[in-house]
Amino acid sequence: MHVADHPLVAHKLTTLRDARTDSPTFRRLADELVTLLAYEATRAIRVESVEVTTPVATTMGVKLADPRPLVVPILRAGLGMLDGMVRLLPTAEVGFLGMIRDENTLQVSTYADRVPPDLTGRQVFVLDPMLATGGTLSDAIDLLLARGATDVTAICLLAAPEGVNRLRAAYDGRSVEVSVVTAGLDERLNEKGYIVPGLGDAGDRLYGVV
Repeated sequence: MHVADHPLVAHKLTTLRDARTDSPTFRRLADELVTLLAYEATRAIRVESVEVTTPVATTMGVKLADPRPLVVPILRAGLGMLDGMVRLLPTAEVGFLGMIRDENTLQVSTYADRVPPDLTGRQVFVLDPMLATGGTLSDAIDLLLARGATDVTAICLLAAPEGVNRLRAAYDGRSVEVSVVTAGLDERLNEKGYIVPGLGDAGDRLYGVV
């Protein structure tokens, strides 16, 4: 679990929380915030040595190792984070998971799956704005692990203690690397499963109520 500690992250998150922030501004700030979080999330990304010739001499550098990392936004709200992530990782491949939570039971169901069947050796970055109960994210991670992934990083705008504890209970002690990078860890969930103080429904804030 890593909570980004940077004044620009805090500034952008504060504006996202503001109920007066309209959807176009919310989308732009979410995009910028994800790029900042992506720097933290990719600190352990796999690289390999490569020789490069500069205008002056030959030297050694690094490039992203194969197989290429996979970025998986969880629809629909995760789409609002995709551009900010692939801006930093333009060579990454992109998969999609469509998951929806029942507002009454809080149970999660999957309605779209565009993720490769074999993720052996792949580092996977999951985009989900809100880690609330942890149900959606844990179901997504379980799917990725079942397909051979052993290194999964979730990037979230906000997290709640209940969701973090659920992930810890699910993956601590297992032979997999599961981490969460977020801009803020909030107080709690309310009776409807929303993060408090939070920023509301991220999908609605990004795209409107449909």
